[in-house]
Amino acid sequence: MTVSKFILAPELAETREKSCGTPGHKAFKQSLVEQFDGTWELSTCPACRWQALYNTPKESEEHLQAMAQIEAEHLNSELIATGITPRFRKCSLSSYVTGDDKAKQRALSICRKYAEGFEDHLSAGRALMLMGEIGTGKTHLACAILQCIVGNHGFSGLIVTAESITQAVTDSFRNNSGPTKTDLINELASVDLLVIDEVGVHSVRPGKDFTPSLLHETIDRRYQLVKPTILVSNQKPEDLHSFIGPRAADRLRENGGLLAPFTWKSARSGGSA
Repeated sequence: MTVSKFILAPELAETREKSCGTPGHKAFKQSLVEQFDGTWELSTCPACRWQALYNTPKESEEHLQAMAQIEAEHLNSELIATGITPRFRKCSLSSYVTGDDKAKQRALSICRKYAEGFEDHLSAGRALMLMGEIGTGKTHLACAILQCIVGNHGFSGLIVTAESITQAVTDSFRNNSGPTKTDLINELASVDLLVIDEVGVHSVRPGKDFTPSLLHETIDRRYQLVKPTILVSNQKPEDLHSFIGPRAADRLRENGGLLAPFTWKSARSGGSA
């Protein structure tokens, strides 16, 4: 179930009437709820939960279990809202394999420090660029950072591709009842950390391509709000301005913007990431 253009909510399946069997509790619609780890969980009786939360002592097992369930559901929703696809949901900083490769170790160290020190980077609006060859693990580490700041530190985050931003805005031109371009940019600016993936994958068409201007608007909007952005690209740093515009490139470098270079061969062609 999509609640906005980019930010998702857990999918629901098999809604049906169910009775918990407790006297006085009405039947409720029970659903299977999507979990971030790929499993599905059955929803529970809302009357039982209300009773555990408000009619039992706070130190009781029933109350503690109900609170834990609410926290788990909130975390699950926040993780799914990141837009991390099932392929990358198991990615973590600890699962990124570097071996003895110093370049990989350096890239991992930069990403780990960014995630662990995210509160400071958020205060400063400090960006991070992951740049290098395809198949080197850039998206793995970007998703790992997102999961760390959301799961461990309670911030909000979102990953989108550059193409998805362009497509969403294009669709908005055709649908008068849907979100406007301003709505979409504001949505991308609403999260604590935005990851823009696959920047530079499309072929630029001079005079016809408005992806760079959209990326500039997105990055500039977050810059004005002092919110950090992670940009993931297989382009060289010196060519980045061609795909996001020179001003947006400068925005990412301001205030100590960080760069993690991915300089080794693709894992899909014999390397390992």
